Amino acid sequence: MAHNPATYPRTRQPEVPALTRRQFVQRLGLGAAVVGLVPAAWAAEGRRKPNLLFILCDDLGWRDTTPYGGTFHETPNIQRLRERGMMFTQAYAANPLCSPTRASIQTGLWPARIGITTPACHLPEEVFEETVQTKAPPDKKALMCQSATRLKQEYYTLAEALKDAGYRTGHFGKWHLGHEPYDPLHQGFDMDVPHTPGPGPAGSYVAPWKFPEKLNFTGQPGEHIEDRMAQEAVKFLRENKDRPFYLNYWCFSVHGPWDAKQALIEKYAAKADPNSPQRNPVYAAMVKSLDDAVGTLLGTLDELKLSDNTVVIFFSDNGGVHWAPGTKGRTPQYPDVPVTSNSPLRGGKATIYEGGTREPCLVVWPSVIPPGSKSDAIIQSIDFHPTLLEVLGLQAKPGHRFDGISFVPALKSQPLSREAIFCYFPHSAGVPDSRPPACYVRKGDWKLIRLFFEKDGRSHAYELYNLKDDLSETTNLADKLPDKVKELDALIEQFLKDSNAVQPKPNPDYDPNAAALNGWRVIRNAKVSIADGHMVIQPEGGVANLMAPVAGGTGEITLEFRMRSTASGDVRAFWNRRGEGSFPPDRAVNVPFAHDGQWHDCAAKFAVTGELTAVRLDPGRGPGKIEIDWLRVKDAAGKVLREWEF
Repeated sequence: MAHNPATYPRTRQPEVPALTRRQFVQRLGLGAAVVGLVPAAWAAEGRRKPNLLFILCDDLGWRDTTPYGGTFHETPNIQRLRERGMMFTQAYAANPLCSPTRASIQTGLWPARIGITTPACHLPEEVFEETVQTKAPPDKKALMCQSATRLKQEYYTLAEALKDAGYRTGHFGKWHLGHEPYDPLHQGFDMDVPHTPGPGPAGSYVAPWKFPEKLNFTGQPGEHIEDRMAQEAVKFLRENKDRPFYLNYWCFSVHGPWDAKQALIEKYAAKADPNSPQRNPVYAAMVKSLDDAVGTLLGTLDELKLSDNTVVIFFSDNGGVHWAPGTKGRTPQYPDVPVTSNSPLRGGKATIYEGGTREPCLVVWPSVIPPGSKSDAIIQSIDFHPTLLEVLGLQAKPGHRFDGISFVPALKSQPLSREAIFCYFPHSAGVPDSRPPACYVRKGDWKLIRLFFEKDGRSHAYELYNLKDDLSETTNLADKLPDKVKELDALIEQFLKDSNAVQPKPNPDYDPNAAALNGWRVIRNAKVSIADGHMVIQPEGGVANLMAPVAGGTGEITLEFRMRSTASGDVRAFWNRRGEGSFPPDRAVNVPFAHDGQWHDCAAKFAVTGELTAVRLDPGRGPGKIEIDWLRVKDAAGKVLREWEF
């Protein structure tokens, strides 16, 4: 569907930032019409409007709960939701990171239109428009985009719509859409606990927390923040049991830092199967605390006899973290064990693949949705706002438009008609399975990924998958099906135009020689080039130092390479992990090598603790010439984490 970009202003900012939404709408001359007019039938029958409980998890993966096949994590309360309502198997976040998805839920708009495409909203700088970076390293083919950092007040949020309809609105947990005056209290919520703009729980999940002193939210020693947030939400439920309410429970869980109740960690440590992809006891304990909070909310609704008149949404803002946590967090007992696995989906958080945006989604709509039902309809986070208006019996304000659609037909087990969904991620996150700036379209079983300017730095590259046959996105069909690529890419082009997206540009400093090094760069004392299919190193004034990023991997890691040299000196290799800026000398591994001008196959073994992020190679010193034919990094099972051929 084509939209008029003028319907969604991108440049206007509030004249007075602290205005209420109603005041701001009036200031813009839009009149007093609001979304939430009470249906006449309700007034005539004296019916109470349905309540809304929206539970949004942070970084919860597609397979992390019992309804979606998880066996290591225990989620009996999330299973209760599954039994009360409908499970969606193809529900998508609009972005593989949190803030853009959150903005899409509140507005019903594409993150590309809003300009928030990364979680930068905790930053102190107020940036209202997305821009394109002006410079990039010479091995990068595209100039990436730089996200806005605030959800502007001109967008009419779901909270504002319900508040104008007479709902009492409360936000509990993570917001991450801006500091005051772009906080929940200025975006339609009557209350906000703990009223923080940050990306996660301050310091830890287990108290004492480190929120700003003015919030008076430190907690009792040993108190878990999800327990506390559930208690605060229960107060809201009890105070508003006799009036319609919208409870926005946006959990801190299960985002980093990765720590949890020690007793739960020990419980799951005893249960962990070393051969299972999901085996991190700390993360399992975090999921359990999340599930306990869900149980607290459901139990209170039951106690207050509100369950039969409360619509419940359960969703996650992006895919699960699929790499090892390293030593981040207060309880790093398992730094080498991946946080979770989204298998059979490829990738996870911050990736453009299915593991990054396909989410668990449960919807409870009493008396309408058959308990225990399931839907394969393709829905997206931009759909929640228009859907919930219809579910709650509310009408959109005249002229108000959404990028999302109402999926009420799917909730009623009827066919859902839509052409396609889109995900725009003009960034590269540097995590396992990360790709260059990209956009994807899903239409039916087909998914096309456009990689901006990745082909020779001037044209786009493509990955095409049939998700029905290849859920794990292992076989790229783009070269075999050019007509399908052309068809789907036309949809991407129209989407970018319709959303008024700020798009990546070709990098004017792109150097094919630097790109051919594929991430390898000189730290010091060398010139590097590509010739005859080899990386050619000419040491200058000391030992040559080169490094390359390697995302993911832990435990026993091997750097293998084939090299010949007429130089001299020791050959050494190093490794580095997330959060470290240099290569500690005690990480050096000596590699036996003869600088005799002949090819030699070499290997250096590392005992990596935490998450591997880079390797370094010191291939020798001058005078002389060093050539490398190939390199690869492998884990203990022999899986290639990254390889280079020149």
